[in-house]
Amino acid sequence: MKKFLLLIMMMVSLPLLAQESSDTTTVVPRQPVICIGYLSYDAALTAMPEYGNVQQQVKDLRAAYEAEMKRVEKEFNTKYEAFLDGQKDFPRTILLKRQTELQELLERNLQFKKQGREDIQKAEREAMAPLQLKLKEAIAKVAQEQGLALVVNTDSNACPFIEPQMAVDITLDVKELLNQTK
Repeated sequence: MKKFLLLIMMMVSLPLLAQESSDTTTVVPRQPVICIGYLSYDAALTAMPEYGNVQQQVKDLRAAYEAEMKRVEKEFNTKYEAFLDGQKDFPRTILLKRQTELQELLERNLQFKKQGREDIQKAEREAMAPLQLKLKEAIAKVAQEQGLALVVNTDSNACPFIEPQMAVDITLDVKELLNQTK
C-alpha cells in the first residue's frame, strides 16, 4: 500500500517539477497535467441500458426460488401438523419413522434454501460479468483518450478527497460512451 501511494504521489508531482529555463538558477513552474481520473463505478454500471434487464432476470429468478420455498415450507408445515395431531396415537416405531422423515425433510429444505441463495448469487455474477467487462473497456477507452494514467473508483468512500485541479471526473464521459454502444 505504501508503494502504491508513493507511486501516485510521484505521478502527481512529476508534472509539477520545475522546468529549467536558459538560466540554470531560474525555475519556472509548469501547469499540472491531469493524469488521474475518477468515477463512480456503481453510477456508471446502473446507468447502462442492459442493467435493468439483468436486475429483472435476477428478480424473476429470486421470485421463483421464493415461491418454491413457500411451497416446500407449506408442505413441511402440513406434514408437521399431521404428525402433531397423530403422535399420541402412533405406535413408537411409526412415531420414530415420522420424526425421522420430518427431520430429513427439514434438512433438505434448509439445503435447498442455501443452494437457492448460492444459485441466485452465481446467476447474478454471471449476468453482470458482460456488463462489468463492457464498463471496464469503456473506462479504459475514456482514460486512454484523455491521457489518464490512473482511474480511481470513488464508491464506498474509498477516496474521500481528490484535488479537483489534479484529477478529472470521467463518470459522465463513461456513461455517454456506454449509451452510444448499445
